[in-house]
Amino acid sequence: MRYRTLGGTGIEVSTHCLGAMMFGAVGNPDHDDCVRIIHAALDQGINFVDTADMYSAGESETIVGKALKDRRDDVVLATKVHFPFTEGRNRSGNSRRWITRAVEDSLRRLDTDWIDLYQIHRPDHTTDIEETLWVLSDLVSAGKIRAFGCSAFPAEDIVEAYHVSDRRGYGRFRTNQPPYSMMARGIERSVLPTSRRLGMGVLTYSPLAFGFLSGKIRKNQPLDLSARAALAPDRFDQALPANAAKYDAVEQLVEVADGIGTSLPELAMAFVTTHPAVTSVISGPRTMEQLEGLLKAADLTLDDKTLDRIDEIVPPGTDLYRADAAWQPQSLTDVTQRRRVLSDR
Repeated sequence: MRYRTLGGTGIEVSTHCLGAMMFGAVGNPDHDDCVRIIHAALDQGINFVDTADMYSAGESETIVGKALKDRRDDVVLATKVHFPFTEGRNRSGNSRRWITRAVEDSLRRLDTDWIDLYQIHRPDHTTDIEETLWVLSDLVSAGKIRAFGCSAFPAEDIVEAYHVSDRRGYGRFRTNQPPYSMMARGIERSVLPTSRRLGMGVLTYSPLAFGFLSGKIRKNQPLDLSARAALAPDRFDQALPANAAKYDAVEQLVEVADGIGTSLPELAMAFVTTHPAVTSVISGPRTMEQLEGLLKAADLTLDDKTLDRIDEIVPPGTDLYRADAAWQPQSLTDVTQRRRVLSDR
């Protein structure tokens, strides 16, 4: 396992981060089995674990807390806040009111006194970024968190937050967690260069492109709807023209993997860590078998010939699918922000 410094935090983390999204009701409901998977990852040299308060409505954090009970000092623990998972007003977003409550709930579920990296799961354009940075800075001063970052923020929001921190004397987002894979390379245009210029650590998620790069989803082969594809079957429907480019790319990328004697998932994982802006890649196994397969890529290095071929199949900066399926900015979802009112037309 290789290790890199996480942005400007001085914290060393493994280049592979264990994602805990599939631990709990959404993925693997067996707590004991999940704990075994976490322990196996730590035994293989992973020292970085990422979860979120909304994963299985808090159950993931509870499982991670159980697993780290006797190993907490050796693990860099990250979690996130933003999405609602209980009903009621003011129980989501990036306000001081909600973050102050949510961090205490996460600390309790994780059974720890501190969180190494506390991340804002998505932007919240109803809350002034100054308020968010203010409360996060206060949490660092209180010792509840060691550093804070953002997740899936566009470049313009990252830059705005940076300048607010500089102007107001608040702590800065030290990390960003965007989606990134061989089939979703849009962040190469501005997010990764911006993160690198600002000295941010980058931990990327979805390296297997929602399962397309798992090796189990192939052109003209039946789709197993008992697996990840069941969560969004339209995304994998071969009859839809919008999916044709994805299946064509998979077949070509399989040939690349075969040509260098590796598997498609191993190629996918190694590709992400090749980018100089990327600190660590998050993999979210549901089973021990999946973990073992993903760890095989930890020492794989891709040569220029291989990377050039990948660039030919999916050009740099190109997305073959919408990488962030969980969020869109209000400028797109709120029609009133895209159309003048009748009196102004």
